[in-house]
Formats: sequence, structure tokens, C-alpha cells
Amino acid sequence: MGQPTTSPPDKQSSERHAFVHTRLSSDNHRYTTGRRRLVDALACSGQPLTLPDIVEIAPDLAASSVYRNLEVLEQCGVVKRIASGSGHAHFELAEPLLSHHHHLVCVDCGVIEDVRLDDEVEEVLDQHLSLIASRASFKPLHHSLDLHGHCANCDGLL
Repeated sequence: MGQPTTSPPDKQSSERHAFVHTRLSSDNHRYTTGRRRLVDALACSGQPLTLPDIVEIAPDLAASSVYRNLEVLEQCGVVKRIASGSGHAHFELAEPLLSHHHHLVCVDCGVIEDVRLDDEVEEVLDQHLSLIASRASFKPLHHSLDLHGHCANCDGLL
């Protein structure tokens, strides 16, 4: 994975930390240094990370602490957990902190790739999902699409 690059805080980083602080405070949680480092690691990665990935990127954070903090951040809507077939959950910052996207998930090795749809495709998808929800008297909040299958590396092994 390698070390994330460290640079002076920028506007985006400041806004991200302000958002996280607000979310945690509203649920009576503190935004500790460890949680801040965890948010930075997820922000710098550019991809969903497993617990071992996070510990590799931020070796000063204990795995048990990372796991507990991920649970708190997930409960507060800051982190999203992505299930894969690999036995390790992956984590990324929640949608309010990232642009809207979907995932390709390999059920063999667990690799997850972010996928962004064209605005037109996303709009058609939203319309169809809203129609389906309306027919079921369901009020949608948001959607995510995780396409599970075999990545190019694993498909060649089948």
C-alpha cells in the first residue's frame, strides 16, 4: 500500500475534518487524533481499504483501535463498510465525503474497484429505482450498486 503523502491541510481536508467533527459531535463522540489519522488514511488511499491495509498505511495505530474507531465512524455515517468475498471487509469514507460511485467486487480475491457512471446513466438508474420504490411504497434515501464477480486476475484462474 505504501505511505500516504503528507501535505499541509487544504480547504478540502479542512472541510472533511469539519464534517467528521460535526457528525461525531452530534452522536456525542470525540474527534480524537486516532480518528483523524484514520480519516486521513482513508481519504489519501483513493480506494477502499481493509483493516490490514489501514494498519500498514498508519502503523502507529493499533489494529484493535482502528477496528473500534471504524465501528464508531460507520455508526456516525462517516465511513462505509463494503462486504467482499475475501473475508476482510473494506472501508471507505461515506458518500458525503466522496463523490457518488459504485463498486466492482471480486468474490475470489476481494479486490474492489470504484466505478463512476456517466451522469445520464446515473439519472436513468435513479428514475428506475424511484419507480420501483414508489410501487413498493418505499421511500429511498440513496442507492449504491456493488457488482460482484471475478476480476481479470481471478477469472484467468477459473
